[in-house]
Amino acid sequence: MISSFKAIIKNKDIRNRILFTLFAFLVYRLGSAITVPDVNTTDLVAGLEDNSLFAMLNLLGGGGLEQFSIFALGVTPYITASIIIQLLSMDVIPPLSELAKSGAKGRKQLDKYTRYLAVIFGFVQSFSLVYGFSSTYTGLIEGGATMSKILYIATIFTAGTMFLVWIGDQISTKGIGNGISMVIMAGIVGRLPRQFSSAWTSLIGDDPTGQGIGLFIGYIVVYLIIIIFVTLINTAERRIPIQYTSSSISLSKQSKSNYLPLKLNSASVIPVIFASSLMMAPLQIASFFASNKVTSVMTDWLGMRTWYSLVIYVLLILFFTFFYTKMQVNPEKIAENLGKSGAYIPSVRPGKETENYVNRVLSRLTTLGSVALALVAVLPHLMPLIWTEMNTSMALGGTGMIIVVGVAIETVRQVQGLITQKSYKNYFEDE
Repeated sequence: MISSFKAIIKNKDIRNRILFTLFAFLVYRLGSAITVPDVNTTDLVAGLEDNSLFAMLNLLGGGGLEQFSIFALGVTPYITASIIIQLLSMDVIPPLSELAKSGAKGRKQLDKYTRYLAVIFGFVQSFSLVYGFSSTYTGLIEGGATMSKILYIATIFTAGTMFLVWIGDQISTKGIGNGISMVIMAGIVGRLPRQFSSAWTSLIGDDPTGQGIGLFIGYIVVYLIIIIFVTLINTAERRIPIQYTSSSISLSKQSKSNYLPLKLNSASVIPVIFASSLMMAPLQIASFFASNKVTSVMTDWLGMRTWYSLVIYVLLILFFTFFYTKMQVNPEKIAENLGKSGAYIPSVRPGKETENYVNRVLSRLTTLGSVALALVAVLPHLMPLIWTEMNTSMALGGTGMIIVVGVAIETVRQVQGLITQKSYKNYFEDE
């Protein structure tokens, strides 16, 4: 680790990339603190702490929603749009499928469609949020919630989302890591000090007996255990050994990399985003109706405040994990590619038997991974139901940790790759 740190300091390119990324984070955090004009968020903060779904949206937005800042939505609309475009391009809409298979030019066109769709999603989501919050919290918009003010704030939110998408592009080009993922991680990490501060106030406060300190230490220990657990979920994989029919190839490839890796969690955090979006959409639609009875029923079943709403949430995560994993990993194509490269799995015949074997192993891994993913995702919503003194602002684990750990692992790998690339370059220059 020390040698890697020294290599980063000595490498001007990596150093500049890290500094640029940190500067982009600073711009993001400053924007998250700028509240849109004519808004009073006094009642909004307490309301979000009592609503698990909107608290999660606030977490993914780096706390911008509770401030009603210009970056209130974060990059959530863009993420939703990119997932939908990706799904539709998997042999669902033929023109999109052709673009996905046509190389860099096609991917560039798909990215353009994703941004157009993100603008639409951003405006619709912004309008529904502002309209719903202004109806629930009548003092939110100063001077009254007129349609012109709602449209004005919704336009600012949409523009803020697309500006963050641009910042993400700049990080990908000039900084470290995947830009969009880094923006999300920056928002979540930026919320951690407030989360621990809330836990300190709730658990210790003015407690002179020292019992609160023990609870707070236990809170930190459990948090670290969750981070370790999430890291294991993101890095765990089943390595299926493969061999080659050619003896020369077989002898030249006797290495530990001679295997087929299948990840425990191939779907990453996407099933959680899908499930939460699907549960949040009806609540946003219900906000347009004046019937308190309809809103109350929808909140009970989809608001993450009751046991049966959490059961629905878990079932959706399990379903989307299997659905997205099957779309990401195709056992038929894996078997076909192994056959073309002259490779096979020991004790398994090539062709249909290889496909069935890979499908069986993948199903078992996905079952275990989906249960682990659902457990981590539902934890911050479950703990306030068990521990009534705990609000959602100090709840443990959840989607945020999955994203932060995943992005951190990929970023470390990219930095190590840049260090290795620089080392090889210096070696050939010395030669």
